Amino acid sequence: MLLSLALLLIVGFVAMKIVSYFRLPGLIGLLIVGALLGPHVLGLLDQNLLLVSQDLRQFALIIILIRAGLGLQWQQLKKVGRSALKISLIPCLLEGVTVMLVSHLLLDFTLIEGGMLGFILAAVSPAVVVPSMIELEESGYGTNKGIPTLLLAGTSIDDVFAITIFSFFFASATGVEQSILSVLAKIPYSIIGGIIGGIIVALLMLPLIRSKHITLKHTELLLILLTFATLYFYIGESLQLASLLGVMVLGFVILDRAPAQAKIFSRQLAAIWVFAQIILFALVGAEVNIKVAIEAGLIGLVIIFIGLIARSVGVWLATARSNFTYKERLFCMIAYLPKATVQAAIGSLPLAAGLQSGGIILAIAVLSIVVTAPLGAIGIRLAAPHLLTQK
Repeated sequence: MLLSLALLLIVGFVAMKIVSYFRLPGLIGLLIVGALLGPHVLGLLDQNLLLVSQDLRQFALIIILIRAGLGLQWQQLKKVGRSALKISLIPCLLEGVTVMLVSHLLLDFTLIEGGMLGFILAAVSPAVVVPSMIELEESGYGTNKGIPTLLLAGTSIDDVFAITIFSFFFASATGVEQSILSVLAKIPYSIIGGIIGGIIVALLMLPLIRSKHITLKHTELLLILLTFATLYFYIGESLQLASLLGVMVLGFVILDRAPAQAKIFSRQLAAIWVFAQIILFALVGAEVNIKVAIEAGLIGLVIIFIGLIARSVGVWLATARSNFTYKERLFCMIAYLPKATVQAAIGSLPLAAGLQSGGIILAIAVLSIVVTAPLGAIGIRLAAPHLLTQK
């Protein structure tokens, strides 16, 4: 496994640098490397590494989400609070329902099967969006109106909606009775519980950070922070809380209560991210089965793009009463295109459950990663200087 990890790191790093030379997001090179080295092409990665792939990807996400939280300003968060809820709900519902109906017409899916596909595809990728928004924050693009903050918050909540509604259709398809009211009740429970959990973990950390009697080095404090965040994520997932949102809230509270230490944490996490991003995106790429994606064919592409149009309409509607210009609203539409994390995590569940439509659902989920992750990442990079104002 160590040899596979070393191979992934060195080849991934070189690929990231080559792609960056052409002014494209490095994650595209990492996705390609992961797909090539993974089990579906060259098969050079150790099976044991692939078995812990999910855990490694989640840890990398924890790192970037803490860092995102450490960059959230209270004034900006207050400014975009209501808009964040709208931009997480409306595009997700429009895309999910549209794909459900289109797959019913084009693939002869039942509405339950179409609902599973729709809300697998409806989740935007925090793995792609969050690092991109942090880059925008650091370069000052869109920060005057809190656009990176809006998209950071919206991405985490968007996934809660998508996964919760998917779970309803999945339970229905596998014969588990579940009322729509119980599913809807899970959404506020998950979001509010995730936020409260993140605040609690932050409050547990603050005495250590502020203490004048306990002399811990900054690196030791960061180790404790990452440990607490990881434990919270594990417990939160088992309780069906919005753990990723909670991890971001954890960073936000620390920034609000201990800004000097938060800046140090942010610099340290930026250094760790150099390593973590290779693990995250290369292992997401390793999940991609090109042959399965090809099986989705033209109909799969049509369904994905119709869903993206519905999502874009949803973003336009969600930002209708904001103070954003047309260019800024267009940027939000582009930033909400990429899919990767959720699709890689749950795209195979219907197939694993033995559902007849599972193979097609997985093929379209994989194809959505292949198409939208690079499209969204490149779109964000190229569009930001033209559509957003720089502070």
